[in-house]
Amino acid sequence: MTQPQYPDAPPPGQGNQYTPGYQGMPQAPPIPAGYGYGAPQMNVPPGMYYDPNSELVLPQGVELASVGRRIGAYFLSIVLVVVTLGVGYLIWGLIAWGKGRGPTQQVLGMRCWTPNNGRVAGWGTMALRNIVGGIVQGILSFVTMLVSFVLFLSGKQHKTLPDLVGSTVVLYDPNNILENWQG
Repeated sequence: MTQPQYPDAPPPGQGNQYTPGYQGMPQAPPIPAGYGYGAPQMNVPPGMYYDPNSELVLPQGVELASVGRRIGAYFLSIVLVVVTLGVGYLIWGLIAWGKGRGPTQQVLGMRCWTPNNGRVAGWGTMALRNIVGGIVQGILSFVTMLVSFVLFLSGKQHKTLPDLVGSTVVLYDPNNILENWQG
């Protein structure tokens, strides 16, 4: 029986040696960015890390607030408004905005962060987010609430309409790392 002849086969006696430039050898595909190897090269400041899921640079020890935690905050806000008769919730919110959080965010260990400048949202940003963003979200009531919810569920950074207006994201900060954050 004779051996079949292959045009790309190495000469007899050399076996299956690999030689550079040999066209018959399959090459490994390049590794895509974002999978640990070949991740985007960034200058991440000390004390910060790149979160590939949200594509944000965040402080060490915090993470993007989960969908469940954000939904829980929404329902907790309803309870807190009723318990504080609305007025207490409003006063609590005005005070808490100075630290980049609302009443429910304070209870659940969350905080608003402005990725553009790498800082906790200040009182003005929180007012923009909650007042103007709340008006935008409530303009057409059910329709804009539904649009906001779809944006929230579908986006990598889980932004609602108020988050888009205030240019913020909500982070989970269980150890109060951002309490005195200077960035």
